[in-house]
Amino acid sequence: MNITSLVDAHVHLWNPRVLRYPWLEDLPALNRAWLPGDFAAATGPVEVAKLVFVECGREPGQALAEVDWIESLVPDEPRLRGMVAHAALEQGAAARGELARLAERPLVKGVRRLLQGETDADFCLGPDFIAGVRLLAEFGFTFDLCIRHEQLGAVTELVRRVPEVRFVLDHLGKPPIRAGQVEPWATELRALARLPNVSCKLSGLLTEADWQHWRPEQLRPFVDVAVAAFGFDRVLFGGDWPVLTLAGDYSRWLAALEVCLPGVADADWEKLFRINAENFYHV
Repeated sequence: MNITSLVDAHVHLWNPRVLRYPWLEDLPALNRAWLPGDFAAATGPVEVAKLVFVECGREPGQALAEVDWIESLVPDEPRLRGMVAHAALEQGAAARGELARLAERPLVKGVRRLLQGETDADFCLGPDFIAGVRLLAEFGFTFDLCIRHEQLGAVTELVRRVPEVRFVLDHLGKPPIRAGQVEPWATELRALARLPNVSCKLSGLLTEADWQHWRPEQLRPFVDVAVAAFGFDRVLFGGDWPVLTLAGDYSRWLAALEVCLPGVADADWEKLFRINAENFYHV
């Protein structure tokens, strides 16, 4: 692997003393502040030149407060070049006001409205949700798709219906790595990848494997499918730190990708680790 400067397209930062994150209550290992200094310590000798913050599932009513808090960190962490903020897109046309407020913040490049917790796999195909997603094009915002693998069919239809918005699939759609079940995930991922307005993050795979006993070889079939489907022009590297720490560390994740992608040309490494993220998020 030979990259001149790494852009991490998926970093989380949070502080439970500032905002409330209900999901952390069930994960004591993560239920503390994770700040830029912790990220710097975790990445160590890895040269991360830029990072994109992704919303962290705080209380929905604190979405703008999260944006404000992240903006307050920039003076001490100038590598923060972009932000993917929460917006209540299920409100349809009524979401325009929230998006307009986000558009006033130059750090905000895109939106993520978490879908992985929705019990209805077709939630994202509701008419109001689709209308909310369509609004993103007005503001030049991207949309991060964070889903369970069972939702791939529905989000493929969402991406097809809103060709004017650029999407990126987080964590390969959370495939069942722990169970070693490549299908039907692989077939559904290929169907999504055939749509030109969607990219894919190589991120979040360690926590879909056995946290204690995963090996790079177990990840490789899933990485192979994703890279073959999207090509090196539409894959972005994401650390998913600090969620990553449940199953490993930053260096182990990079080393695992090197095992999963042997013999990759330097130009393709540059696309995966820098160029594609810069182009997708305009950072």
